[in-house]
Amino acid sequence: MAEVICPGLPASWINAWLAAIGATVLDPRLRLHWTRGGTPQAVLSARGADPVALLIESWPTRQLLEDMPISVAWGETPAVKRKVPVDAFAARVRAARGHRHAWTLSSTMTDLHVDSNGEVAHAPFDPAGPGTIKWLHHRLMKVHCEVEPTAERLLESLDGTAVRIRDNGLGFDLTRMGSQSDDSGKFGKWVDPAVEVLAFFGLAILPLRGTGTDASLWKTSRSSAIQRGWHRPRNRGRELWFIWPAWGSPLDRAGIDALLDIWNRGRKNWPRVGVHAAWRSVRYEPKATADTTRGFGAEPL
Repeated sequence: MAEVICPGLPASWINAWLAAIGATVLDPRLRLHWTRGGTPQAVLSARGADPVALLIESWPTRQLLEDMPISVAWGETPAVKRKVPVDAFAARVRAARGHRHAWTLSSTMTDLHVDSNGEVAHAPFDPAGPGTIKWLHHRLMKVHCEVEPTAERLLESLDGTAVRIRDNGLGFDLTRMGSQSDDSGKFGKWVDPAVEVLAFFGLAILPLRGTGTDASLWKTSRSSAIQRGWHRPRNRGRELWFIWPAWGSPLDRAGIDALLDIWNRGRKNWPRVGVHAAWRSVRYEPKATADTTRGFGAEPL
């Protein structure tokens, strides 16, 4: 197995964890595990091939991204923007059934919770954005344009030496924000676009579900929608925690999918399934009631 250790993808960084998984989604030949000791770092491996070469080979083209069912305009279905009526979502899902990227719908939205306006629920990893960057697919297209998929460029991101660009990215990375004195307004945020692109594909194994609640009938303000990996801690009101592990055995996408089903966040089976560290999300605290910024940091378990 050829291996590449990735200091630029520490497991304690949500976007890096998603990005490392995203690499295995892009290329099924890639395996992922995490180093032990200190802050675990991603290790990408492949049998008989250079992992970076495979990543270059499988890097998504603009045409591939434009053909995703999450695009605003897609086929003959109604447009899907930030506020998505349940009928428009259902039409898009029916048309996308069997599409290789149908997960872009099921990992970002669900009609198993419909709010009082008749609109589907969004996942925590599909947050609203400020101004004209409200739609996740639009944000993905912006960062994708900033990446040239060469070995040198991708290695910079894997090593953690890539120069960040001024952009909001996908919109849920806490590290894109500096201190208040560094932030010069709504565009005063910095991201590594290659990590953002990979993180988007990591969402493929995190579907969104719900209880079938129609809030217009039940008059409830609390969404029943829950994305895989997110949990409702007891006695914390409407707060949600995302909890994620680092593991020691090289796993492909299917293996990671299975591990997320069987690992126990309470440490009971960590040694048996190969998990050696885990974290929970810490939500960004808005500066004011009008602050639409979203972001998640990490706290070790």
